[in-house]
Amino acid sequence: MTIEKHIVPVGDQTYYVSRALITDVPEMLAIERAVYAGKTPWDENAFKTELRRQSGRFYIVMRHEDRLCGFCGCAFDDRRQDAHITNIAVHPDFQQRGLGHFMMQTMIKRAAYLNYRTVTLEVRYSNVHAQQLYTALGFEKTGIKKRYYFGDHEDAIDMTYHLPEKATNEG
Repeated sequence: MTIEKHIVPVGDQTYYVSRALITDVPEMLAIERAVYAGKTPWDENAFKTELRRQSGRFYIVMRHEDRLCGFCGCAFDDRRQDAHITNIAVHPDFQQRGLGHFMMQTMIKRAAYLNYRTVTLEVRYSNVHAQQLYTALGFEKTGIKKRYYFGDHEDAIDMTYHLPEKATNEG
């Protein structure tokens, strides 16, 4: 999977979008620390393992003036025709500017291009802002995973976006 346009306008700024590389991991961890009160839900090895996978994974990063400001990862499952958002984070300095929306739309478009049926994710029960973003994009709450998150055991809300079925017969 490739990225066609690297320079993209989001809001009143332009950002450089590229596929995430192993060299981006330290900055990705720094964003997690900034977002999650000094903690990193994913460690360095988890990110590196995901980025080394040869197929079924797609991670993007967004930069502004060479500063990493957000990233998003997705696992594409051909068998289930599901694109599962594995991770998304935007540095607090860049939140509320449309970056999360842009990255989620990018993954939804990829899933549609692949003729997938769904895009799924889990979100913390307490993360109301993210839930609002996902709902605005068309995701529906489809369940609860009790004590899902490592460490604090907070519940997760399962959310699903149903992609429209493509017409197979135009006539």
